[in-house]
Amino acid sequence: MSYKIIGDSCLDLTEAMKKDSHFQMIPLTLQVDDVQVIDDETFDQKEFLRLVKASPNCPKTACPSPETFKKAYECDADDIYVITLSSHLSGTYNSAVVGKSLYEEEHGQKNIKIMDSWSASAGELNIALYIAKLCESGMEYEEVCAKAEAFKKEMKTYFVLESLDALRKNGRLTGLQAFFATTLNIKPVMGAVEGVIIKEDQARGVNKALAKMCDYAKKNIKNPEEKIGVVAHCNNRERAEFVKEELLKRVPFKDVVITETAGVSTVYASDGGVILAC
Repeated sequence: MSYKIIGDSCLDLTEAMKKDSHFQMIPLTLQVDDVQVIDDETFDQKEFLRLVKASPNCPKTACPSPETFKKAYECDADDIYVITLSSHLSGTYNSAVVGKSLYEEEHGQKNIKIMDSWSASAGELNIALYIAKLCESGMEYEEVCAKAEAFKKEMKTYFVLESLDALRKNGRLTGLQAFFATTLNIKPVMGAVEGVIIKEDQARGVNKALAKMCDYAKKNIKNPEEKIGVVAHCNNRERAEFVKEELLKRVPFKDVVITETAGVSTVYASDGGVILAC
């Protein structure tokens, strides 16, 4: 059976995956003041970061329309798997669900699995890699769906950001949390529980925080030799390589994949942010 994995543009695909016809991106729209940016293959991260730095306002995001998802479902693939960023961060999941209803009204039933990733960026990519592996093995649709849901519930997402201002301004954190993060160079190690952002720990300085994030990964991972760690970075490959090195010192992952944030992840991670999913 043929398959397609559809993600919103917070699914930060590797360069190789962008060229693979099994994957399709549905872009969100970003806005900095009066400038609109489509989060697709034309996204220029450095120019976007320049716009954000020059603006006193926080960038905004707008999710794709249900009609956009409906059109994506009209492909030739027998089985479609849709991965969206956490419904606590965006309305993209709901838009994908409505798009499925629109499709079924016009075309009838089809195998379309829509997953709220409870995550973003590296977490969405980790789920996509897992689903692709199951599909390539020839596994049936229903079993892929069940295994993907179990994988999602077990997966952990962590992140360390240079600044929490974007999350605070978007209402994802309280002002108090953001204040502590910027005092005395304290960098929090953040995580997510069922898509809700939480603070796991903190350290003085970015590298110590990144190392502590790897400690959490080691503590919580199960059967690492069967799993892939995914590291996404915003404009700082060196930090991502540092995290990969620290991870492999602690955990015998099957592999560690590094990718770069696209537009939506760049909005939330900001310059220098690193996200880990495993």
